[in-house]
Amino acid sequence: MFSLRDFDFYFVYRIFAILITTAGFWMIFKKCGKKGWRALIPGFRYYKLAECVDVEKEGVICMLLELVEVVLTIASAVKGRGSGYYGYLALFNLVLLLTELLYRLRIFSGVCRVFGRNRKWLLLWGPVTWAGALIFGFGKHFQPVNLGYNPDNDMVAGTNPAKIYFDSHINSVSPEGLTVILKDRIVRDMTKKRYLLKDIYFTIPPRSLVLLLGGSGAGKTTLINAILGYEKANASIYLNGVNIYDNYEQMKYRIGFVPQQDLLRGHDTVYNTLQDAAKLRMPANTTSSGRKSRIADVMGVLGLSEGSTGLVSKKSGGMRKRISIGTELISDPELFILDEPDSGLDGVIARELFEKLRDIAHQGSIVLAITHTPDRVAELFDQVIVLARDSGRVGRLVFSGKPSEAKEFFGKNSMEEIVMAINKKSEGGEGRADEFIEKYSRLMNERSSSPEKEADSHE
Repeated sequence: MFSLRDFDFYFVYRIFAILITTAGFWMIFKKCGKKGWRALIPGFRYYKLAECVDVEKEGVICMLLELVEVVLTIASAVKGRGSGYYGYLALFNLVLLLTELLYRLRIFSGVCRVFGRNRKWLLLWGPVTWAGALIFGFGKHFQPVNLGYNPDNDMVAGTNPAKIYFDSHINSVSPEGLTVILKDRIVRDMTKKRYLLKDIYFTIPPRSLVLLLGGSGAGKTTLINAILGYEKANASIYLNGVNIYDNYEQMKYRIGFVPQQDLLRGHDTVYNTLQDAAKLRMPANTTSSGRKSRIADVMGVLGLSEGSTGLVSKKSGGMRKRISIGTELISDPELFILDEPDSGLDGVIARELFEKLRDIAHQGSIVLAITHTPDRVAELFDQVIVLARDSGRVGRLVFSGKPSEAKEFFGKNSMEEIVMAINKKSEGGEGRADEFIEKYSRLMNERSSSPEKEADSHE
């Protein structure tokens, strides 16, 4: 057992600091619209304070550190100075305090921001936490002025999607083409749930060259990864009537993907590169003559026949991109996805490349491509899918249809103007993403209630 004389000045001060800090936190929580009793729970109070100022990760770490600190403080008091473990406990406690201080300062910086106070107040909050809590909690002139959701804060991006009702207009799965029914794509950041994508519904008929359009951060790559099954979403993705997720081992061989960066061996010849791809991607029972025939077909479609014995490293950027496309096309995929295939290419070469992709699409595949210079080849696309970040910074569907219909829908003359219309004002855009998301939702609801009109729009 221990008596009061076992407590020295440090432990008395610690108890005093905990009590005053608790009272200060109680009042801060009430000012922020939270329940004050949460300040009574050691550790948990830092988590709730961090939650008030949108730095939740730091709050979780502080919560765990403070709980350990409380245990060590009690253990040190029980053992007393005479214990052989006292020195170790005190040293470990000091290390925890210094570590916790770093994370507390991040939380207190958020408190200063919410209360509209200069960060110089951290000089008080840091070394004397109870004094900062007391002043901010009980000071009449200390009131939260920046409280609430701030979508420009990266810590809360995607946690609060814009309240836009979107009723899926897809009532059945098409037996042909690509059908995407994506409710949401969510990731977890500590205890926060972040939406990367929400309400993405569209169909793409066979033999279509499709442009995937949207500003930076709109979710284009995330959507592609969801369709590929690389990063699955809360979705049903159908390719020619077959669910990709439910039949992934079978379907992954029917999808081709060409990333932005070429992944080729420079010391191989063009023919050997395609030959290796054929051995890897074509069915194992394919005959040697069957592989040779397919290689010849792909080289003919992409214009690779001439110079097929030359080294890949000696080819131009446009030619290397064709070779990359050929390595995926060799398996004759039903869905072909390309991420900025024209990156680094001049206008003439880029146009030739997209003309090749249009030919591939019209021969039977669905070709879905991202490009940041769409206007130079816009008329080659059969369909355009537009994504944008809503006011909560969540990727949403803004439009799906013909390029000419997209221009009419947005009231713009070019694809670039469409992107600028839905980009945030801070990015030089018009900041009208929510407006067009709602407009498209209403349009889809009207079409779903008028089947004949919907049918006419796809003719």
